Amino acid sequence: MKTIVVSDFGGPSVLKVADTDTPSVGARQVLIRVVATSVNFADIMSRQGRYHSGSKPPFIPGLDAAGVIEKIGPDVRHLKPGQRVIALLKNGSYSEYVVSDENLTFPIPDNVDFETAAACPTVSFTSYKLLADVARLAPGETVLIHAAAGGIGTTAVQFARLLGAAQVIGTVGNDKKRGIALEAGADQVINYQTEDFAEKVKELTDGRGADIILDSISGDVAEKSLTCLAMYGRLVNFGSAAGGTGHFKTTDLHSSCRAVLGFSLGTTVRNRPDLLADASANIFRFLKEGRLKMKVGRHYALEEAAKAHEWMESRQSTGKIVLDVAK
Repeated sequence: MKTIVVSDFGGPSVLKVADTDTPSVGARQVLIRVVATSVNFADIMSRQGRYHSGSKPPFIPGLDAAGVIEKIGPDVRHLKPGQRVIALLKNGSYSEYVVSDENLTFPIPDNVDFETAAACPTVSFTSYKLLADVARLAPGETVLIHAAAGGIGTTAVQFARLLGAAQVIGTVGNDKKRGIALEAGADQVINYQTEDFAEKVKELTDGRGADIILDSISGDVAEKSLTCLAMYGRLVNFGSAAGGTGHFKTTDLHSSCRAVLGFSLGTTVRNRPDLLADASANIFRFLKEGRLKMKVGRHYALEEAAKAHEWMESRQSTGKIVLDVAK
């Protein structure tokens, strides 16, 4: 089968097309013929050797896949060959075939196409878990979402709305991305390169600050976010796109009853997949009803994975990047 392999840590050029054996299926696993897979920022970090639980080269990158079940293991009870599914994977997805655990494989509703399905898994499960379970969003609260025009950003904006947020504020890195976040449902969008986002958030909330802040950037952005976090607010970090580390003082937390929290979908997939079942039911309900829409920015062929990574790293990308495998 055709795959993309990270031959060594480095730039996009280390992504090589390779032929490997089709993986075998375990007792509670399924073999999926991949139709499409998505590119996530974690793939970039894995390729660079910066992902917190990344593999060592050579390895196949990718976190999720959409496709059709070809074969099931003898102990699989709730899935069958021929079903259209998405999967959250413990191994890479830039491949014509992948093996997935039964409890991390979810049937796609009939009215959801493969493009939507391929764009959905990582960003939808991450966004839902961040807001519903980690930050425990309550109706009427204000949510600030950094990188609001990206794959997770546009999805998190929608989930904030669906879960009852009264005000959703996004930040973006340039004015070209402002419209993408507004289209996703943000009330206000701040260009953090030209505006002081913390001061603007306080202005928009009459000095209270945001009740929930979703931060995938870390570093100075994380530290500054704490200055516009409301009393009893929750700052949730789920990435470090800037490459830096945020530093906080305990005195910034206890007297204001604020919290700094962390989440990793990859860690949850490997250690607590049981925590994802409830998320899948709600995600598919919203997709089936047409209330959650996946924004796909660009498509690339599997062999063009390096170009897809270059586009994501350019910081010009919006929405999801999808690799079309079955072409």
